[in-house]
Amino acid sequence: MTASPLHQTHSRRSFLKRALLAAAVATAAVPFAATTATAEELGDPEKEDLMFGFIKLTDMAPLAIAYEKGYFEDEGLYVTLEAQANWKVLLDRVIDGQLDGAHMLAGQPLAATIGFGTEAHVITPLSMDLNGNGITVSNAVWEAMKPNVPKMDDGRPEHPISAETLKPVVESYKAEGKPFKMGMVFPVSTHNYELRYWLAAGGLHPGYYAPHKGDIDGQIDAEVLLSVTPPPQMPATMEAGTIYGYCVGEPWNQQAVFKGIGVPVITDYEIWPNNPEKVFGITKEFAEEYPNTTVRIVKAMIRAAKWLDENDNANRAEAVEILSRPYYVGADEEVIANSMTGTFEYEKGDKREVPDFNVFFRYHATYPYYSDAIWYLTQMRRWGQIAEPKSDDWYIETAKQVYRPDIYRKAAEALIADGFMEASDFPDFETETGFKGKQTGFIDGVDYDGSKPNDYLKQFEIGLSGDTVL
Repeated sequence: MTASPLHQTHSRRSFLKRALLAAAVATAAVPFAATTATAEELGDPEKEDLMFGFIKLTDMAPLAIAYEKGYFEDEGLYVTLEAQANWKVLLDRVIDGQLDGAHMLAGQPLAATIGFGTEAHVITPLSMDLNGNGITVSNAVWEAMKPNVPKMDDGRPEHPISAETLKPVVESYKAEGKPFKMGMVFPVSTHNYELRYWLAAGGLHPGYYAPHKGDIDGQIDAEVLLSVTPPPQMPATMEAGTIYGYCVGEPWNQQAVFKGIGVPVITDYEIWPNNPEKVFGITKEFAEEYPNTTVRIVKAMIRAAKWLDENDNANRAEAVEILSRPYYVGADEEVIANSMTGTFEYEKGDKREVPDFNVFFRYHATYPYYSDAIWYLTQMRRWGQIAEPKSDDWYIETAKQVYRPDIYRKAAEALIADGFMEASDFPDFETETGFKGKQTGFIDGVDYDGSKPNDYLKQFEIGLSGDTVL
């Protein structure tokens, strides 16, 4: 694990106390109740010193910005950020209390709560971002795919690229006796489900899990064998020939372009526009023991998310410089900027405008929608991680155990009262149900309605649904 520079914590605390004293003197003419009512209503944080974990990906940005801009300190929180070796270590350390919370895969709190893998009640009061991932293949695989890819008038590949263009390549590998192997970051990661979704939409079976039979490899009936590789190791693992492609977050797709070892063929925005990505995860016990602290954490991170998106991404260049520091993402600024500033490079030199490749606040990105949670649960069921059929009510109740818009609402209303946000920045809390309604734009043309998960699953030709059990 890599420690952040947050040995500065105590010196920053001394500075904050001096700054608060100076501010109190400077604002003596301001009506006292107007500046402190919200803080009094919310209550002081029960726990001030906090340790949060993250993985070296650009979508950890809300944590870095909340720290660097002093938003945590504004809430009386003194935070240390620490990079973790992999997603399993990160989750285990949150569960056992070594970490107070973490940047998590959206599937992690859900899987832990239902007992797939490590069992513990983990919740999320905040979604950290939308989009942000890509699928990259090796140069050799891309050269084999290219003849199957439609071209635009200028000769460049037409996007989105369907996995149908990969299917003949997979079949040729199979004919040579070589299994076609690809990497994703964790069994319950968005990357696993997005890669599976793309493959299946193109007629390639990505395999099933059968935990009830002790099979957690996810390769039953697979035409493409998927395995776990930590994000920063993806490019090197592909370059070594261990895998032929991967699905990962940034900057590790753009890194393949810069190193000249691979080509990103599709972004997750092209698979499902504005799909939910990472979340902030804490244990249910933490939220119950430290309710004021929890709300204040969410307040700071919402402010960070807004800063990242405001004025049409005007702050992204500064965010890129911050993320490039070795204790955050640690990749070159140019590599991070390739996606964080509203563009995405596919083949070397083929850079296209993708203004919503990373979304942190727009489109209510921070709100923990039940329908987002249910989509992840449907994918767990589709690929066998949930082995038995479940009722629609089960999906909805499970989502409500894990996703906590009630906590989010408290944080948002406090930010509005503080004058940091407007009510228009958030959903209408009086009418919001937690369900986005029917969502369209998926690469396979299948629409998603989170209130009807079983009907959704029945639409797929590849995948488990209904009463099917392996």
